[in-house]
Amino acid sequence: MASTQARIGQQALAVLDVALRVPCIFIIDAIFNSYYDPGSGWAGAMGKVLVRVMGVLISSVVLLLSQKALFKFYTLFFAVLLGMAAVLINYYATSHIDFYSAYYKAALGFRLLPRNGPTLWLGMAAVQLVFGVGYVFLLNLQSVFAALVVLDIMIPLWGLMIELPADVRQLVAVFSGLALALNTAVCLAMRLKWFYYSCRYVYLLVRHMYRIYGLQLLLEDTWKRIRFPDVLRVFWLTRVTAQALILVYVVRAVGRESGDATGGAADGTSDSQGYLLSWDVFWDLTSNLIISGCDSTLTVLGMSAVISSVAHYLGLSILAFIGSTEEEDKRLGFVAPVLFFILALQTGLSSLDPEERLVRLSRNMCLLLTAILHFIHGMTDPVLMSLSASHVSSFRRHFPVLLVSLTLFALPVALSYALWHHYALNTWLFAVTAFCVELCLKVVVSLTVYGLFMADGFSNVLWEKLDDYVYYVRSTGNIIEFLFGVIMFGNGAYTMMFESGSKIRACMMCLHAYFNIYLQAKNGWKTFINRRTAVKKINSLPEMHGDQLRDIEDVCAICYQEFATSARITPCHHYFHALCLRKWLYIQDTCPMCHQRVYVEEESRDRAAFSNNNGGYAAPQDAAAAVPPAPGENQHGRPAAELPANAAAAGAQAAGGPGELNDELLEDNDSIEYDEDEWGTQNGSTPIEEDYINDDTDSTED
Repeated sequence: MASTQARIGQQALAVLDVALRVPCIFIIDAIFNSYYDPGSGWAGAMGKVLVRVMGVLISSVVLLLSQKALFKFYTLFFAVLLGMAAVLINYYATSHIDFYSAYYKAALGFRLLPRNGPTLWLGMAAVQLVFGVGYVFLLNLQSVFAALVVLDIMIPLWGLMIELPADVRQLVAVFSGLALALNTAVCLAMRLKWFYYSCRYVYLLVRHMYRIYGLQLLLEDTWKRIRFPDVLRVFWLTRVTAQALILVYVVRAVGRESGDATGGAADGTSDSQGYLLSWDVFWDLTSNLIISGCDSTLTVLGMSAVISSVAHYLGLSILAFIGSTEEEDKRLGFVAPVLFFILALQTGLSSLDPEERLVRLSRNMCLLLTAILHFIHGMTDPVLMSLSASHVSSFRRHFPVLLVSLTLFALPVALSYALWHHYALNTWLFAVTAFCVELCLKVVVSLTVYGLFMADGFSNVLWEKLDDYVYYVRSTGNIIEFLFGVIMFGNGAYTMMFESGSKIRACMMCLHAYFNIYLQAKNGWKTFINRRTAVKKINSLPEMHGDQLRDIEDVCAICYQEFATSARITPCHHYFHALCLRKWLYIQDTCPMCHQRVYVEEESRDRAAFSNNNGGYAAPQDAAAAVPPAPGENQHGRPAAELPANAAAAGAQAAGGPGELNDELLEDNDSIEYDEDEWGTQNGSTPIEEDYINDDTDSTED
């Protein structure tokens, strides 16, 4: 119960913290969007610039305050606000003979207070008493000073009650206001010391964090500490909501005036139409709200924060639906707003005319939608490959992932069809279409690989060509994706040169050329070279068939499966499936059993030691001294690492002595970690540990 209350209290403080920072964003946005008139002379221009700079600086400082300092600042601010409100009410009430008439006009025609004089005075006295008590409470004044402050606020009302002359009432109100202002100034001056030390503490803390952690971590810590995404989100939603209420009020007021001018509808439907908006009016209101929702950099940031929240929960929903638990796949809430903000800066969204801004925003949203679909495919593809490679037979486990994959194929097709029927061909439509086609291609590749693995799962025979087929399918998809990247680079270059060039677009093109063209080509070529080298090594090894396989009566030391059709023999005379050994050679060029080189020259191969999968040993024919074979055990069901120590020692002698073998092992097996306690040492020097690869997952990486 206590923990629940503490958690609710923390959440309430977090909500209050965000709400108190939002006005700073409103002030900064209003200053940047306000009209600047430089034609008032240099003194007036300097004064306006100074006011703007001071407003932005103070708002930024308040925005970055810690939670404790923020609450204390707003305590003083609300105290000053209550004092100002009390003084203004006293002055306004004592300056008007007919106070109720003025109040009635100021209240937009709503009869809130009675017209009776004493009742009105009592109501004003209650309001002033509340303001005075709040002022005293917020400034934490002592009892004597608190009573004097409340008395000072109430004195002008007594002048109204005893009907003093107007000049005397105004003089009393002025002196009351001056006394309250003097008290406020003294209280604030007494807190200047706290303000100085608070600012100094913040400065020292920021300098310390910058020196220790750097600028990036400092910005990240500040970003999280002030909850800046939540502040931007509340700012944008509050701004749009206020504008929506104002627009709806104006539309209804105009509708009522037009109805009154025409005498109203004869069938009595004018009242219902006043509360219901037609589709055209609703669309105009929505368009105006969207246009005004991205008319400045801060509003674009606020819209990005809203998009981040929507994308975050969309990503979590899809992950829960497909049954994925990967933490890296939860970054959709970060990727989507960053892409939207980059597109907004790249196209100059906030500086466009209202009608052009709406068109550009819709185009950016289409590009953002395709990017989100690409990211969702990146979330579903590992789950799809995992289900197919692990041979999970539950239909309920496969159905959600397949449904999402088919949806990812259908949505780009529908989007491209709709856009091509409503817009003419241009660079933007070409880019969206290319992204849609690329996404469809990725889905087809994923489903094809998924089908290959599922077919292998239902087969009872080892499919040695499966890895090749998976590689061919993925390579085809990667080549086409690379070509799309080159085409999109050309499309972006054409756009930058002939349509809308900008520095941000040029930077994005450089990043696209590096990540999506250069690195992709480099990694693809590296994979191709590695596979070609592995195939070359495999083809250089002798192969066994038929009766020879039955004579050895052993299994592959990598996958523990029997040899059905053929087996490859390493220079150290160990037997493996060609597919298993090729996967191993993708990682390192050594035998999984004894860590000797698999691909050696013919002369070295003739002199190599011989030991089969059953632990037997045969010395080379030209050896000076014969080494007796080790009484090894058969490795059915035993790991490949359980190689007898004497066989390894014999292999070391055959390779030219322990020193040469140790140097060779250190050279070829840098990525292998050794455990001396578990495996022992070889010839008193370098310990050896065997490494393994996963037969189910390696083929998916190709």
